[in-house]
Amino acid sequence: MNCDIEIKRENEASIVLDINGNWLKNNLVEVSIKLKNISSKVQNKSVIFDFENIKDIDSAGIILILSNMTTYINKNCYVTVINMSPDHKTLLLFYRQNKVSNKISFQKEKTNIFYRFGKSFYNFLTGFTQFLSFLGENFYFFIQTIIDPRQIRFKAIVKQIDLSGIKALPIVILTSFLIGLVIAYQGAEQLQQFGANIFIVEMVSISVIRELAPMITAIVIAGRSASSFTAEIGTMKITQELDAMKTMGFEPSIFLVMPRIIALMIALPLIVFLADLVGIFGGMVVAKLQLGISYTEFIDRIYTEVDIRHFFIGMAKAPIFGFIIALIGCYRGFQVTGSTDSIGKYTTISVVNAIFWVIALNAIFSVLFTQVGI
Repeated sequence: MNCDIEIKRENEASIVLDINGNWLKNNLVEVSIKLKNISSKVQNKSVIFDFENIKDIDSAGIILILSNMTTYINKNCYVTVINMSPDHKTLLLFYRQNKVSNKISFQKEKTNIFYRFGKSFYNFLTGFTQFLSFLGENFYFFIQTIIDPRQIRFKAIVKQIDLSGIKALPIVILTSFLIGLVIAYQGAEQLQQFGANIFIVEMVSISVIRELAPMITAIVIAGRSASSFTAEIGTMKITQELDAMKTMGFEPSIFLVMPRIIALMIALPLIVFLADLVGIFGGMVVAKLQLGISYTEFIDRIYTEVDIRHFFIGMAKAPIFGFIIALIGCYRGFQVTGSTDSIGKYTTISVVNAIFWVIALNAIFSVLFTQVGI
């Protein structure tokens, strides 16, 4: 998004200038002309710079705005800055060195609760629309790569499977084992009171393979991979590697997004399968120590009493979780703007969004499967 400046409101006494977009050094040529044209309208007026809609700004953008503020002050204007973020304000104060620009005042525009609610709702709708657009774009490229497999970057997919899947195995194994162990331990205390020790097998097996193993594994992968994808793509955007890629004729969605989505959709079911085994083993250990149920007896009861559909339901969730984690991680990476602070911001948002949607989708699936009787 390029930078722009527009006259938001104007009357005989004042003029409000809306600063929006990314005020970065490569975007300032056209907007500098606009600023000079506006200077002819501000004589003896109160000039208010509204930074509410600005996305990002660097030193070149701040210096350009400060130089024009100084020009306006020399024309007997009273310059005020409103809705400026603390980071941008710090940058402006750093470059505000001469006595004229020290006359710039700062204030926060007063808004009522309806305005804030409306703005939040509008921002939500805008973000949701952009996400749907990103989803549709990548679905198109996904179909395109299926039709023409020559576009699939198999080496990149294998690399992402290694980074997102194989290297995540230690933490997934430990987490799954502890989950199975805790469920069995808590359940054993209750079942012993009713003499129903053997039912620990169904309780552990069904809860692990159907619900907990897919969800906990997806949450762990979301914490690792969604953040990694956002940081990698965000860094490439800041260093203008994405622009260079487009200039050379490479489509970022095919080159960067598709390998990550396909890799997680392949890796997550395999990791979930391992998590199932480890989680059940954790339950077996507790059943042996607490209830005296042998490993052989535990396994035999799984074969006779636990329906295979529970396993397939859990495995069916895994590629869907992998898809949504990779999609959110990549989407937030493309949202990163021109500052390093933005990487941390969108990496955090990426992890929170991915974990939320994993839990939300798991709840939706549970309700739907229960309603249809599977």
